[in-house]
Amino acid sequence: MRIALVGNPNTGKSSIFNLLTGLRQNVGNFPGVTVDKKVGKLKVLGQMYELIDLPGTYSIYPRSRDEQVVYDSLSNLDSSEYPDAVMVVVDASNLERNLLLFSQVYDLGFPTMMVLNMTDIADRQGKKHNIEQLQFMYPEAIIVEANARAGLGKERIKNGLSNLISRTTTSRKLLSVDDFSNQEAETLERFEEIRQGLEKVVSKEERSEVKNKWDKILVHPFFGYVIFGFVLVVIFQFIYAFASIPMDLIDGAFAMWSNWMSNAMPPGVFTDLITQGIIPGVGGIVIFIPQIALLFFFITILEETGYLSRVVFIMDRLMRPFGLNGKSVVPLMSSVACAIPGVMSARTISDWKERLITIMVAPLMSCSARIPVFTLLIAIVIPEETVFGFMNLQGLVLFALYLLGAVFALLVAILLKAIIKTKKQGFLLLEMPEYKAPRWKNVGLTVFEKVRVFVWDAGKIILAISIVLWALASYGPGTRIETSINNAKQEAVEMQLSKDETDQLVASTRLENSYIGIMGKTIEPVIKPIGFDWKIGVALITSFAAREVFVGSMATIYAVADDGTTSSSLIDKMRQEKHPDGTAVYSLAAGASLMVFYVFAMMCMATLAVVKRETKSWKWPLIQLGYMGVLAYLGAWITFNLLS
Repeated sequence: MRIALVGNPNTGKSSIFNLLTGLRQNVGNFPGVTVDKKVGKLKVLGQMYELIDLPGTYSIYPRSRDEQVVYDSLSNLDSSEYPDAVMVVVDASNLERNLLLFSQVYDLGFPTMMVLNMTDIADRQGKKHNIEQLQFMYPEAIIVEANARAGLGKERIKNGLSNLISRTTTSRKLLSVDDFSNQEAETLERFEEIRQGLEKVVSKEERSEVKNKWDKILVHPFFGYVIFGFVLVVIFQFIYAFASIPMDLIDGAFAMWSNWMSNAMPPGVFTDLITQGIIPGVGGIVIFIPQIALLFFFITILEETGYLSRVVFIMDRLMRPFGLNGKSVVPLMSSVACAIPGVMSARTISDWKERLITIMVAPLMSCSARIPVFTLLIAIVIPEETVFGFMNLQGLVLFALYLLGAVFALLVAILLKAIIKTKKQGFLLLEMPEYKAPRWKNVGLTVFEKVRVFVWDAGKIILAISIVLWALASYGPGTRIETSINNAKQEAVEMQLSKDETDQLVASTRLENSYIGIMGKTIEPVIKPIGFDWKIGVALITSFAAREVFVGSMATIYAVADDGTTSSSLIDKMRQEKHPDGTAVYSLAAGASLMVFYVFAMMCMATLAVVKRETKSWKWPLIQLGYMGVLAYLGAWITFNLLS
């Protein structure tokens, strides 16, 4: 038996879904659209039920793609999502608004259950409900009370489900999606009927002033922004302070695992594949989990408490001219830590165009993976001195790089706003929910689901690309690698190098003559105009796996031991690197050009994988890769020529 779960946003629909299904749920997508579909299983008196959590909507008539899913699922008999019955979650503290959607669903003729949720909030507001009178308004519906946040009402809902299939009503035909004038007239008529009926259902309420008092501060035209800025600082301080600890442990654990497997397994291609391809690839997936988990932990708390709606409200006016939405601010700020959770958090934006623009520009916000690249290059080409007597020049350059990415994210958003066409105009339909304490079970389930989706969906693509990169870096045409290694060993004997120095020279030679090294040589004519040589070209290719790989690639290429940090020997070696004509490879112009390139370039296959997953298509990540590549090249070319 398939039951559709519908309701207004902020009615506790997700809490009801989690209460009934727990971990027996999975996420897919509705056919033909990019909207997530959450499906859960529950068993009642030997009967198995499939619960489909449809997107939140205020009316059955759609104004966004999410709401279109609800309309299609309930109106199309041939739809694979067409339900046997419908469960409508209703906010007991705001019956008038919620009963609009319920009455529309009820009139479709489905066996219908009303779950009167958030009864605790209604009690705090002094609202008392006459359930018998409410049942009189909708005689064929099953009505049960619940407080899902407190875990109350589960058995009442299950008992109601066992009787639900026998209920039915007289079906009323839906209006056309585009019949706006008649929809408006019907809506006004429904509201009038609801108001008259509720006079006997809801007792005189004693309004709570708590929400109004807090809102005077949190949505204040000045203090609202100050408080939000402080909240962001606290969140990112936590993410930077605490995510780095488990990330370092994960990184170290996978390195130890790779070394242990290398020593335990016999030498050969299969061992190399496991230790140099698969294990680092899996590590490259798992290492993002702490950031994703922490970020969504905080975002879910902000959403559960009701504060996130206030943030969206105050930011909408600032973001609207750029083709973005008030809800875009969270993904953009999240991307400063990592674009992956930033892109994933754009799901809260209901308008597809605004959500897509947010996803497309989020990677321009400089993430933490760029920091190793920036700090290495700044140390090489920017002198360690102060300006204006107190500002560190290197720190100022780092700030300028972050500012450059943010400014261009907004500029690109304006351009995409003009290019991406849509028949519907974006809008922000928002409700200020009551303030409430977070439900920790919901927080935990949300974080678990976000992490699971990333590991399973994006992880498959990341692992595949990691194996491809390993193969390209491990093999070369014919006997080219073997011949070059023999020559390198001979050179090492003549130069009387130590064993470690010889190993590094061999590794550098192997890389230069591998397929990926040949690719670096091949693209050198293309990247030469922006100040790069073939060695930088190799690092550009390898760092596509992750931007921070640039530092490790440089260490290998320049045959310098890399202990996981930016060693002074690597900096000195790069400073001393010369072109055949004697000019410095890492001049101020070339170094600045490379930094600007990394500000704009999409050098992160993990982000591309997540964008593909979020848009359900390769079209948009490929467009993103293309426009960011062009922007990176032009920005680097302008920088190099201005400073040369």
